[in-house]
Amino acid sequence: MTLIPAPISSAIADRAKVLGTLETLAIGAAGGLLFLWLNLPGGLISGAMAAVGVAALSGRPVTMPAILTQSVLVLLGITLGSLVSRQLIQHMSAYPLTIGLLALATFCSTFGSSIYLQRVHNWDPTSALLAGCPGALSQITILAAEKGADVAAIAVVQTMRVIILTAALPLVLALTGVASSAPMNLTSVVVASPLGLAVLVAAAIAVALMLRLAQFPASWMFGAMIASALLHGTGLIEGGLPPWMRNIALVGIGAVIGTRFARISKSTLLSHINAGLGSFAVSIAISAIFVTAVMLATNVRFADVAVAFAPGAMDAMLALALTLHIDPIFVGAHHLSRFVFVSITIPGIVHLFGRPQEDVDD
Repeated sequence: MTLIPAPISSAIADRAKVLGTLETLAIGAAGGLLFLWLNLPGGLISGAMAAVGVAALSGRPVTMPAILTQSVLVLLGITLGSLVSRQLIQHMSAYPLTIGLLALATFCSTFGSSIYLQRVHNWDPTSALLAGCPGALSQITILAAEKGADVAAIAVVQTMRVIILTAALPLVLALTGVASSAPMNLTSVVVASPLGLAVLVAAAIAVALMLRLAQFPASWMFGAMIASALLHGTGLIEGGLPPWMRNIALVGIGAVIGTRFARISKSTLLSHINAGLGSFAVSIAISAIFVTAVMLATNVRFADVAVAFAPGAMDAMLALALTLHIDPIFVGAHHLSRFVFVSITIPGIVHLFGRPQEDVDD
């Protein structure tokens, strides 16, 4: 048997990763452009996600390196921050009420999905609780591994929730007429000067790194968003990113979501698909009750509340807010609040109501 020298083996592996990344970006761009051409709402992000997801399930080596994902999140944050300064900050007085209702909705949705998974699919309590918890996927996965829960099953349910929301939510909002299905008018967007763009990117990276050191959630996106909002709000920077950069960010986010299927085998997906669909239905039904309560109690737009209360990934929901002309401040504040609520409370909830997998098997 011929042994391949380590340097050559490493070079082959690196080349494979580069080719896989290029293929992922090409597939994502093709899917995004197809959805855009079909005038589907959320076209770039939904199309890229769908195309990359299908490629992943087909066995293609789709991948998005960490540095590329972080770059995409920074671009998205800069774009969101530039929009904040051009909008009237509405509904601020409603934030305490709506964030409180969101925390209650998260609690009810988690337990509702957990009860469904335990009663209908015979899941153990810990796995059911962690699968039913919306958002904070990285923390959920780490906690699942520590508690001996079924990590693969949890990943399927969590991934399916994000994929379905990202694909279906724009379509539902557009068909019901509560959000625009047309892409943002980019011809009227003012592009910052080369010096302004350099300052924007440098400030975004600096603030993101500071937040990352402070272990702030979603630091790359929120750091860039905060830096961009401050620079635009104080008038130091006029204009934002070129439209092509914004489009790259949306395609990139869609591709990142799509690559989640690459970490799940077909057999695992098929064995838990019913649990994922049922859990999603329970979460949406409970969320809808609280969205209705917010609509009756406040003057906040339905589209803003629907995306803010959607039990999906924070980066995906903010990207959808961007494509659907929805208030990014409102959506960002609520998804960040839910992330913090989940991160703080879920370990205690699992400790009180969950049970390690090995205990269940005994």
